[in-house]
Amino acid sequence: MEHLFRVRDGTASRFLLRQGSNDWRTVEGDPYGPGGVRGGIAAPAPAVADLLAPVVPTKIVAIGLNYRDHAVERGKPLPPVPMIFLKPASAVIGPGAPIRIPSGVGRVDHEAELGVVIGRRAVRVRREEAADHVLGVTCLNDVTARDLQDRGVQYSQCKGYDTFAPIGPGIALGLDTSALTIEGLVNGVVRQRSTTRELIFDVAYLVAYISAIMTLEPGDVIATGTPSGIGPIAPGDEVEIRIAGIGSLINPVRSCEL
Repeated sequence: MEHLFRVRDGTASRFLLRQGSNDWRTVEGDPYGPGGVRGGIAAPAPAVADLLAPVVPTKIVAIGLNYRDHAVERGKPLPPVPMIFLKPASAVIGPGAPIRIPSGVGRVDHEAELGVVIGRRAVRVRREEAADHVLGVTCLNDVTARDLQDRGVQYSQCKGYDTFAPIGPGIALGLDTSALTIEGLVNGVVRQRSTTRELIFDVAYLVAYISAIMTLEPGDVIATGTPSGIGPIAPGDEVEIRIAGIGSLINPVRSCEL
């Protein structure tokens, strides 16, 4: 299994490829270019503090109520078509960066999600061609101001605050997404545990459906929805999103004042 990481390099960033458990390589060329991800010379393992969000998307296309158990949890009927909304790129943070809770928003929840990273421009892609446009998959936390959402506030606000889209730690390349275990933990306690078998609309369907509406650019991310077990987070907590074959995305929670 190969994983692509984006790491700090002075004031810039660069990509590293991990092959297996601990064989790190520089990445030659552009991982989104026609040659794909190519490992180069050996490189030392990066420090955890140097890991950045593995993507800089133009947009995050998120899917609501895409797990059967979560729809039941929210008391909602299963959607006949994907429920899509956008999270801004300005909400993205990487591993270890703090999720900052704005004052006055009320309850804020974690949402463990599989993130699909687009590798090649997708416009009206057929389902059977979807895999050709996917670079890989990653962990994503669709942080949500739940009280605002329940009051009918637009999703652009309740899901769009700065730091409300942690992504990482890396991008798993070539991973079968049909039966991945996905978990959300707060302070080491498992709150969410499910499998992508519970997805109502799978990855290929989502790439085809969304690309018929809007162009998906390289580096864009599809947040595929969250399973049941969503719950509140507060300053001082530590949130972990864990997906088999990808790894763990861990972020502390802070107030905006800190």
